[in-house]
Amino acid sequence: MSTDVQRNVQNGKNHRMSKDETEVKRFLEPFRLSQKTLQDISSRLTQDMIKGLGRHSHHKAPVKMLPTFVRATPDGTEKGDFLALDLGGTNFRVLHVRVNEDEKSVLKMDSEICAIPQEIMTGTGEQLFDHIAACLGTFLEKQGLKEQVLPLGFTFSFPCEQKEIDKSILIRWTKGFNCSGVEGRDVVQLLKEAVRRQGDYEIGTVAMVNDTVGTMMSCGYRDQSCEIGMIIGTGTNACYMEEMCNVKRVEGEGGRMCINTEWGGFGDDGSLRDIQTQFDLEVDRSSINPGVHIFEKMISGMYLGEIVRLLLVKMTEDKILFSGKVSEKLRTSGAFLTKFISEIEQEGSGEENTKRILSDLGLQWSTADLRAVHLICDTVSSRSAQLCAAALAAVANRICTNRGLDHLDTTVGVDGTVFKKHPTFSAELRSMVHKLAPKCTLKFIVSEDGSGKGAAMVTAVAQRIAAQSHLIDDSDEDELEEN
Repeated sequence: MSTDVQRNVQNGKNHRMSKDETEVKRFLEPFRLSQKTLQDISSRLTQDMIKGLGRHSHHKAPVKMLPTFVRATPDGTEKGDFLALDLGGTNFRVLHVRVNEDEKSVLKMDSEICAIPQEIMTGTGEQLFDHIAACLGTFLEKQGLKEQVLPLGFTFSFPCEQKEIDKSILIRWTKGFNCSGVEGRDVVQLLKEAVRRQGDYEIGTVAMVNDTVGTMMSCGYRDQSCEIGMIIGTGTNACYMEEMCNVKRVEGEGGRMCINTEWGGFGDDGSLRDIQTQFDLEVDRSSINPGVHIFEKMISGMYLGEIVRLLLVKMTEDKILFSGKVSEKLRTSGAFLTKFISEIEQEGSGEENTKRILSDLGLQWSTADLRAVHLICDTVSSRSAQLCAAALAAVANRICTNRGLDHLDTTVGVDGTVFKKHPTFSAELRSMVHKLAPKCTLKFIVSEDGSGKGAAMVTAVAQRIAAQSHLIDDSDEDELEEN
């Protein structure tokens, strides 16, 4: 509970709770989850993770547990210059990243944002990748790198089935893209073909990178114990290092592989129905993808503001808030932004922020309304942090169990505006994870540019492993010759 709410509760001891305040608490009761319930939710996710890893059960699993073919985290010896491409919207970024072994640093030397015109977003795949290759060539020219053959990390934020670290099949376009001739094909191959058509430069090895994996890897160079990546922003997801013997969909028994859990889909099979409120159900019904990414819709930044808005509308219609008068703005879907929750819960300036936000929404408020709105925001954001903690505890407990440890010490690389911007989210998350995963001590590091620096680190680690494997192969050949 935030300081402002505690102060209001303390002040509330001086007067009998009004009927309206009792009603507010009644409305919010379904959002308050006991530690026992959260422990149960964590166990449900663990079972779904096992299902997602299975050779025969993964296709029906709501938590997809996608192999990333990233087989190790940084060990601190990586070094060199790398390129990164980040494609996931109407713009894409090209970056030059330098990894310094001596300073243990990952530096963004330079970057450039390139627009993708509408006609290319809906044209042919060849047009799209030719545009990317041309922009990459221009960037290399400006940086004086055209004569070098640099490895490249490729963050491609569309649904793909990854076959190898350098082979990824596009399942379907999203985000307004609809380029013909790409779905069902390997996007790495399409990029390489476009670079060859460009004809005046070459690229080295290419590694495909999920943004969650990039988050883990960008933190992993600073802290080699980082084995979990988590994003809690507009959307939510996590990845972690799983034992290869448990990854039934990929050949090989030894070592570990990073698994992209896609935990936003937790609950898509109805397993969270018992904790979904009427407001969660309405958010899902009115979304562009009903029935999909249920867990994400309960905890992430794209939806938290809308949950609060629906609560405010219903309570006002029931004449609990704002003298029963709902403004047209408040009735407008998306009018209550998630950032308003952070502003309202901000210690010191929260009350003034609340007055401003409610006035901008065309609402006539009383002091009791201000208290109620603060409590509503605090309750919705607390549930988000606690559910996120339950999911993270499932991941940490799994790593601990996999390795047969009495105690696990590991680091979580984190990105996302909800974690970084909300005043109490990270503290509440840490507190609940500690309760739900008592055998695990988790350290948190905020990621710096996971889709850029992280993509470069994935490529650097892949190169290191390939080089080590080559050395082992050479030594085996030498041994055979001696014998």
